[in-house]
Formats: sequence, C-alpha cells, structure tokens
Amino acid sequence: MPTLILLCGLPGAGKTTRAKQLAAERGAMRLSPDEWLASLGTDPHDEPARDRLERTLTHHALGLLALGQDVILEYGFWGRTERDLKRQQARSVGARVELHALVLPIEELWHRLEGRNANPPWSSVQISRAELEDWWHIFTPQAPDDAELALFDGGEIRTV
Repeated sequence: MPTLILLCGLPGAGKTTRAKQLAAERGAMRLSPDEWLASLGTDPHDEPARDRLERTLTHHALGLLALGQDVILEYGFWGRTERDLKRQQARSVGARVELHALVLPIEELWHRLEGRNANPPWSSVQISRAELEDWWHIFTPQAPDDAELALFDGGEIRTV
C-alpha cells in the first residue's frame, strides 16, 4: 500500500534532512515547495504562488499515490486542519499516511537558521528572528501531540 509522508515543523527543524533520509530509505518521491519556488525564481514568501504550487503538488502526489508510489510532502503543515485534510485526501486514494513532526525549541531553531542564513543551501530566503517568533506563535498551539499522531498510520514526533 502506498504511503503519504507529511513532514511537519518550522524552518530550521530539519524537515529537508529528514525528508531526504526517508526518500532514500523508501524510494519515495519528495515534493518540497521551497525548492520548487526557488527553482522557478519565485519569492518563497509569495503566499498566492505558494498556495497554487502546493495545490498542484498535492494533486500530483495523489496521482502518484494512486499509482502505488510513496510520496513525501515537505510543506511544514503548521495547522491541524491542514494535516487532517491531507490525511483524508491520501486515504481517499487508498494510501497510508504517516506524520513526521519535528518540534524543536525556538532557541535551537534560531541557532540553525543563523547558520543557514549565513550559508544558504540553495536559493533559500533569509529568515529573521522576528519572522521565526511570529511563526512560532502560529505553530506551537497547533503542534502535533501523541493523540493526533495516533490518527495516522505511523510516524514520529521528534523534539530534539
């Protein structure tokens, strides 16, 4: 049975590193909006462009799942309703769904982002401390917990 893997967490949490590990282990197709936006020369902070791209990548992912291909979505999934929707969409095409959440302390995230800001791995955008703090306040109240993880077919919540 094909599996959709959702990578959840804030910038700097290690989503891309974990997604690459999982892709290599499972032969899964990894879809990262940040990388696609960068390759298209689009500002990653352009929310309408990001929304259109994520809808397109989700459609593509559902098609791949229907064909039996494992897929990793590296969207961040800060909101519970977004995670619930992706779980329902994947199950509608007969796929399993795993949630891999990386929930790190803000100081650790900032430490990692400072390093990434100084030496970006690809055409990533600088992230300020103020942006991180704003996003932290959005994500933290909706971060996955064990009860939510139990709704999925597997996964993990990493806190360090």
